[in-house]
Amino acid sequence: MCDVERLISTGENEEIEFKENFDFNGILETAVAFANKRGGVILVGVRNNGAVVGVQIGRETLRDWANRISQNTDPPVIPELEVEEVNGKKVLCIKIDEYPVKPVMFRGRAYLRAGSSNKRLNAREIAELYYRSIRHSWDYITVNAGLDEVDFGVVGKFVEAAKSRGRLNVPDGEDLETVLEKLELVRDGEPTRALILLFGNDPQKYFPHAVVRIARFRGSEIEDDITIDGNLVNQVDEALKFIRKHINVRFRIGGKAQREEVWDYPPEALREAVINAVAHRDYAEPDEVQIKILDDRIIFWNPGKLPFELKVEDLYKPHPSKPRNKLIAKVFYYSGHIEKWGSGIGRILRALGEYNLPEPRFEEVFGGFQVTFYRDVYTEDHLRNLGLNDRQIRAVLYVKEKGSITNKEYQELFKVSRQTATRDLGSLVKLGIFERVEKGKYKLKTQHESNMSQP
Repeated sequence: MCDVERLISTGENEEIEFKENFDFNGILETAVAFANKRGGVILVGVRNNGAVVGVQIGRETLRDWANRISQNTDPPVIPELEVEEVNGKKVLCIKIDEYPVKPVMFRGRAYLRAGSSNKRLNAREIAELYYRSIRHSWDYITVNAGLDEVDFGVVGKFVEAAKSRGRLNVPDGEDLETVLEKLELVRDGEPTRALILLFGNDPQKYFPHAVVRIARFRGSEIEDDITIDGNLVNQVDEALKFIRKHINVRFRIGGKAQREEVWDYPPEALREAVINAVAHRDYAEPDEVQIKILDDRIIFWNPGKLPFELKVEDLYKPHPSKPRNKLIAKVFYYSGHIEKWGSGIGRILRALGEYNLPEPRFEEVFGGFQVTFYRDVYTEDHLRNLGLNDRQIRAVLYVKEKGSITNKEYQELFKVSRQTATRDLGSLVKLGIFERVEKGKYKLKTQHESNMSQP
């Protein structure tokens, strides 16, 4: 049984769609979208708001719609059709199963269910959907090149590192080409795209856009920049060196009187952000990974949006690993660059939290995925450079610790009149440091909302 009433009470979502009438294009697009995702149910005779209006249905109607769906989808989708009555009105239930090999198309177009709507896929997304359905990825395809294009010295170092971490079991004496074949990095004697990118002598010969561009900005002017090529591990290492060169580090005495380095941003978070950008980017797109270092933030952008199964809001909670480039991700895991599947974003959030820095901003913008880290600009030195008086500086540091301050608290802390407190707090609001959240109460603006900037 379809259990129409239960489905209506659930509402439209990734697996349920309401149709008021027999909308041919709408039903076929949704059938294809369901077949390309996890399957779903189309209820015909139900308005978007869940009101049942019913439809006229006979035996011929059922047979006709089963034929129309199968004949207009490629490969053919075979639906299950049932009719149920709700309050004396007939509702047609069209059940669509997930199709094993994707994409399924309608009139040469592929659709994918996203929330309660259908998304039309472009050529790149269709290719990615196909690779995923056959449990492969873009980097699995072979390159028309010989193994002389591979730096076996680098391969050997990788194998030793993976063995020392206990992540790769290689029998003594096994030759490196056999190891690469077992890792699926070599197929039928030819290197895969992953192998060239990871261990090639000159990966940019085959993939010229597989580089990382980094720039240090001072205001709107570029102070220093670099384009990093070579294999992917080299790109990660060199990118981190450049970033460290252009951010500040100070020292503090830690446990056992040892000196500890404290950077503007936690090294662990920087490392994870760079690895994610390099390992999970879309290499089919003709763009580079771009990193911008500004006075108050660092922006990491890579070509390619999140995998179909993930939304931006999912990143702030535990989520499964969905690597776009499965072979590249596997090698990064074996080498220790990826500590644990699906843990990278969590490590970033935890590391920034331990540094008392704001949460990063995750966005799908400019056809790619972007992560922004925000520096703690609410330091005593910087606040003094902005021209704040001693009371205002102490007030900002107070709010950093306590979370908020009221006009009355300001008066009591600094032994000033209400008029002075109002003037000081108003100035902090104008500078974009505080925001007024309710009558007489102020808190710090999140740094990506603030109009503050470092000198």
